[in-house]
Amino acid sequence: MPMSSLHLLPFETTTAVGHDFLVCLILTKMVRKKIPIKKIVDVTARQVTFSKRKGGLLKKARELSLLCDAEIALIVFSPGGKLFDYASSSMQKITERYILFSELNLDKLDQSYPTEQGRSNYASLNKELEDRSREMRQLNGEELEGLTLKELQKLEERLDSSMTRLYKTKVQNLLADISILTQKQNKLKEDNLLIKQRIKHVQEESFDTSLTLGLPLPSASK
Repeated sequence: MPMSSLHLLPFETTTAVGHDFLVCLILTKMVRKKIPIKKIVDVTARQVTFSKRKGGLLKKARELSLLCDAEIALIVFSPGGKLFDYASSSMQKITERYILFSELNLDKLDQSYPTEQGRSNYASLNKELEDRSREMRQLNGEELEGLTLKELQKLEERLDSSMTRLYKTKVQNLLADISILTQKQNKLKEDNLLIKQRIKHVQEESFDTSLTLGLPLPSASK
């Protein structure tokens, strides 16, 4: 290329450009290599990573609960089966609310639905959720203060009904177990009878063979 076609930059400009390029090159090399997310094969490294990540997860859960006044329940089982959990209030109450929430299919309800009917439906379902949560706690003997005699009687009737259903279920399970054991017992009897028949058949064949060959007769088993 002819020298006349080259556009040379001043020395200060080329120095600045070279310096910036060098800085970018160094920073690029200093960027940490992204670690692929996959199962860690080494057991020791896996345990160390679990301990660190678990601590960070619990910390984030606490921060989210404090910052946003959110109810959070976190359950983690380590690779060795050890339980770690965190609850912003009561683990039992949060899990009960989650179960009832799932039963009522509230996750299918679009809470951002702009109509009055949508907001009314959500409020109604939310109230039902709270009522059922309170009833469950009362059945467990909690939050009984302030209940009238009539309400206590209704609660007692519900407990009696629950105990009756529990007893019936227990009896049904026992009867099912007895039926299974009876079937196993009959199967054992059939197997024993079959074994005795085979033994008798073998003895008869042995007896016939001895007579045919003129051998001493086998002693009869009792």
